[in-house]
Amino acid sequence: MRFPEKRANAERQSLSPVEAPSLSRGDAIRRMEDEEFDVVIVGGGITGAYAALDAALRGLSVALIEKDDFASGTSSKSSKMIHGGLRYIEQGNLPLVRHSLLERQRLRRNAGHLVQRLPFLFPVLSEDGVFDRRLASGFEALLWTYDLAGGWREGVLHQKLSKEEVLAQSPLFVADKLEGGFMYYDSRADDARLTLNIARTAAFHGAAIANYAKATDVMRDGGGVSGVVAEIDGNEVQIRGRSVVIAVGSWLRDWDGTKPGTDKPNIRPAKGVHVSVPWSKIQNSCTITIPIPGRTRRATITRWGDTALLGTTDEDYTGDLDAAHCTQEEMNFLLDGAMHALRTDIQPADVLGSIAGTRPLVAAAGGKTLDVKRNHEIRTDPDGLVTVVGGKLTTSRHMAEQTVDAALKVLGKRAQCRTKKAYLLGAAGYDGQAATASGGLPAHLAERFGTESRFISQMIAADPALTAPVVEGLPYIEAEVVFAARYEMAHTVDDVLSRRTRSRLMARDASGVAAGRVGEILGRELGLSDTDIAAQVANYHEQIQIEKAVLMGGTSS
Repeated sequence: MRFPEKRANAERQSLSPVEAPSLSRGDAIRRMEDEEFDVVIVGGGITGAYAALDAALRGLSVALIEKDDFASGTSSKSSKMIHGGLRYIEQGNLPLVRHSLLERQRLRRNAGHLVQRLPFLFPVLSEDGVFDRRLASGFEALLWTYDLAGGWREGVLHQKLSKEEVLAQSPLFVADKLEGGFMYYDSRADDARLTLNIARTAAFHGAAIANYAKATDVMRDGGGVSGVVAEIDGNEVQIRGRSVVIAVGSWLRDWDGTKPGTDKPNIRPAKGVHVSVPWSKIQNSCTITIPIPGRTRRATITRWGDTALLGTTDEDYTGDLDAAHCTQEEMNFLLDGAMHALRTDIQPADVLGSIAGTRPLVAAAGGKTLDVKRNHEIRTDPDGLVTVVGGKLTTSRHMAEQTVDAALKVLGKRAQCRTKKAYLLGAAGYDGQAATASGGLPAHLAERFGTESRFISQMIAADPALTAPVVEGLPYIEAEVVFAARYEMAHTVDDVLSRRTRSRLMARDASGVAAGRVGEILGRELGLSDTDIAAQVANYHEQIQIEKAVLMGGTSS
C-alpha cells in the first residue's frame, strides 16, 4: 500500500515526457567517435543493457555496443519466464532461488507493463508423471520452501488442486492418469522487449547505445584497458573508455577480448529450443508442466496470445552461435511430450514458428548441462577488463549491479546503485488492471508500451491508416512499426518481425508475407533505398526458409 504524496512524484514525472524519447543511432555513434567514456560495454543482451542503465543512473558516462540487434542472441530466445526456478531448489541452490524471487518482484514493479504474473500448474499423475505420485507430499514441501523463499511477495501462495480443478485449467490433460495437481505463481515477460526497454531507458538517462556495432578488439594503454575498437557501418571506430565491460554471454566462447596469455573464462553454451503451435491445440489457461516419457527433463507449455510455446531442451552446443536452430529431432521431442500428456494431435505442419538459443553456463565440460547451477561469474583481469557471464534473465539487474561495482573499482570511484527501484520507460504510473481490463487495441498496446502507448495513440489520431495489421492473425499494427523505426532503433525487417514484435515466432510464414510492407515502412522512415529494402526482405525470406528447412530435417547450409 502506498500513501498519498504531498506533491507529484519526481521520478514518475521525469519518466513521463510529453514527446517520445528520441533514440538516434547516428547521434550515439558520433558520441562514440568524439567522447571518452567512463564505461564501454560490449554486448546488447539483457545483462549489458542493464549494466548500461545501472552505470548511467550512477552518473557515469556510458557507451553500449551490440554486434547485431539488441537482444538478438539469448535475450530473445529464453523461456520468457521471470522466476525463481523450482529445479534450483532441487539442486540445493536455495540462495539463488531466494535472490531470484526478490529480483522477480523488482522487475514486477520497475517494468510492470512487461512483466506479468503467471500461474504454473504441475499435474500429479498415477504413472509416468513429472514425479512419482508417492512424492506428492514432498513436492508440496518444496513449494512451501519456494513460497517462503520469496514466492509470497507475489501476494498468493501455492494451491493444491483436485483432478477437476486441473481439467478446468487445462481440459486436454489425459484424464485417466490424472489425480490432481499443484499450482504456484511466477512471472513472464517478452524477453526481447524487456531488453530493448532497458537499453532505451539507459539511453534516456544519458548512455550512448548502438546496435550493429561489432567490437573487434580491446584497446590498452600503459598496461590497462583504454576502450574498444568497433566495426560500425563498414568503418573502424575507436571508442575510448576508462573501463571496459565484456557482457557477450555465450559468445564469450569465441571472443573474450582478454590480453594474450590471460586465462580464459569458463563458458559452456547449452542449447534450448521452443516451438509455437496454435493455442487451440493445447487450450491451457496457465503454464502447464508436462512429463517427457523416458526423460528426466520436464517441459512446459505457456499460452502467448493465440499461440502456445512448448519448451525447452537443455543440451551442450558446439555449433555456430549465430546459426542455432530448432532441429526436427528437438521439435519431435517436444511434440511427442505434448501428445503423451494431452488429448491432442500436433503435427509438424502445425508448428507456427521456432526459436533456438544458448544459455551461457559457467562450467567446464562434463556431466549434464541440466545439472549445472545457473550462477553468474564476474571477473576483473589485471589490466582492468571486466567480464560478466552466466546467470539468468531474472537476475540480470543484480548481475549488472555487481558488474558496475567492479567497473567502479577499476575507475577508483564510488557511487550507489539506483536500479533496485528505478522504473523503466512506460512503467511509471502504469496500472495493468485498468489498462488491460476492457481488451482491444488499447490493452494490446498497454502490455507492450505501458504509459508510452499514448505515443502510438497520437500516431493513429494523425493517421488512422496506421491501425492496419502488420501480420495476418496477429494484433500488431503498422503504427508499431513506425514507432520501432523512430524510437526503438529498428533498422531491418528482421528487427521488427523477430524482436520489436514476435511475429516470426508466432506466425513465421505469415510474417514472411508481411516482410515487404514492413520494408516499405522502414524505407520511408529511415530513408532506405529500394535496393536496400529489397535486400532486407530477401534476407528475411531466406532466414525463415532456413529455419523451416532445419525444422523439417534439412541443414542450415
